[in-house]
Amino acid sequence: MASTALSQSLFSTFSPVSQKGIENASLPLHQSMVRQSFLKQNLCISRSQFQSNKAHKSFIPNCTSAGAESSNAETPIELRYPAFPTVMDINQIRDILPHRFPFLLVDRVIEYNPGVSAVAIKNVTINDNFFPGHFPERPIMPGVLMVEAMAQVGGLVMLQPEVGGSRENFFFAGIDKVRFRKPVIAGDTLVMRMTLIKLQKRFGIAKMEGKAYVGGDVVCEGEFLMATGSSDS
Repeated sequence: MASTALSQSLFSTFSPVSQKGIENASLPLHQSMVRQSFLKQNLCISRSQFQSNKAHKSFIPNCTSAGAESSNAETPIELRYPAFPTVMDINQIRDILPHRFPFLLVDRVIEYNPGVSAVAIKNVTINDNFFPGHFPERPIMPGVLMVEAMAQVGGLVMLQPEVGGSRENFFFAGIDKVRFRKPVIAGDTLVMRMTLIKLQKRFGIAKMEGKAYVGGDVVCEGEFLMATGSSDS
């Protein structure tokens, strides 16, 4: 009786599935037989699982071949980044803004909502005329020119026929809360967003919020005042 109870407890520890067989046995099983039965049964289960998974072709992933395919299919760096869209090209910008070389600081408009907002870019290159003096040892775009470029983007928002503007009545009236976060150097693309916050048509004053980015990082931000009216006023 004791040996039967011992063998049942050992067998239940290793394989509960075969407990019915031991209840029907007339002789007690030895511990080694229990272990052999346990190993044999689990081996059969493992084989059946392997065959089932093999049938579904998902048992063992081929990590080496997948990595090789991923490496071969890797996109070259020159093809990873799409070009900025063109909503207004440089000729259309010149039709709106009165600025000319060397003070036209907007190369392309990539988003435009008349009288509301505009996003434009300035490609900063070593050939820009301000770099020989600012600075010869480290070419950094002057902060005042970043502000001027952003103001020109604001002019593109306000100098459209949709909002009653013309290129003769746009003036930069003031700036507030301007902060320069990071330097802009040759080779950067300055992305500028100007958004109209408030427009007082009676006084000809427009308040705008501006932010400039390089690679997704804010490099300059501030509030701008734009004045409309004749040059004699």
